[in-house]
Amino acid sequence: MPFELVRNDITAMKVDAIVNAANRTLLGGGGVDGAIHRAAGLRLLEECRKLGGCEPGEVKITRGWDLPARYVIHTVGPIWQGGGEGEAELLRACYRNSLELALKHRCRSVAFPLISAGAYGYPREEAVSIAAETIRAFLERHEMHVYLVLFGRTEFLTGKKLFRDVQEYIDDVYAVGHYAPNIQHTRKDLWRRDTLAGLELDQELAAAPTSGFDPEEDIFAAPAAPCIVEEAGSERPTARKRKLMQLPSLEDLLKRTDEGFSASLLRLIDEKGMTDAQCYKRANVDRKLFSKIRSNPGYKPSKPTVLAFAVALELSLPEASDLLRRAGYALTHSSKFDIILEYFLTHGNYDIYAINEVLFEYDLPLLGSAAG
Repeated sequence: MPFELVRNDITAMKVDAIVNAANRTLLGGGGVDGAIHRAAGLRLLEECRKLGGCEPGEVKITRGWDLPARYVIHTVGPIWQGGGEGEAELLRACYRNSLELALKHRCRSVAFPLISAGAYGYPREEAVSIAAETIRAFLERHEMHVYLVLFGRTEFLTGKKLFRDVQEYIDDVYAVGHYAPNIQHTRKDLWRRDTLAGLELDQELAAAPTSGFDPEEDIFAAPAAPCIVEEAGSERPTARKRKLMQLPSLEDLLKRTDEGFSASLLRLIDEKGMTDAQCYKRANVDRKLFSKIRSNPGYKPSKPTVLAFAVALELSLPEASDLLRRAGYALTHSSKFDIILEYFLTHGNYDIYAINEVLFEYDLPLLGSAAG
């Protein structure tokens, strides 16, 4: 199952378990910890009193009480001390141990906050990277839907070189996309004015008739094709009749239907020497959705799902465009989503989690995850 970044209030997540970034006492505090305790009610505090606290990197589990989630998994993140005190490994342990405990309690969906990135001072960019890496490693071995819940605008990526490069690429594509039409408009306007000036001169000199002349018309247009006149009584079919006689029937056209998306995807998986599981996990796609695609040759997935598979299969831009076409889509320069995907495909960067981080920063649909 996929890993998904979402903007939400973690206390409102309808999942099997939410993770609480707790303090050592487990008796509530500020930030996410305080919000979870308030939403769960006093019975959560009563249960936590019986747990005897928790050390950094360790986990404890309680009922969700008044929360939509069945369980609350409590973990204590490290306090940032410059990075030289084992903070990274402790933070990885928070995510890894929480996931293992959720698996033990047969949870199919878990929602995490960004642990230690608030009052504990862990740099947000590094905290997100550790969360994504740890969750990704877990999902390669297990089936679970995991959310990383971020509250409000975070802008944790804006300092990354990757984000700056993508932004520059978007700016360049938009510049070209808007500059070229302006050039064409200018050329057309100049040509129209020159044509009108020439027409006025012809009128003054009476050098040419003007009736029927359209100054907007392209004077370099190809001359009309010669008209073939058939002799009266000729049995030879006219050009129009010959053309109609050569048109394929609807039945013939249907027989020539291209390979559909489902068949193309399965063929590409085989050509890449991948298993189905490897493919849908790399695509960050739910196993049930992949089963629908496999079992239904006419299934039309969403555009983000098609591109998720293109990334998982490490397709080139032309190959990805062909796969999109078979699902009825195309990449255009009028969409930031499309431009971002074009950037990653042309640069051979097939890290779907990095792609989703950039898409998330732009508030765009993510690849795989909940897409249909």
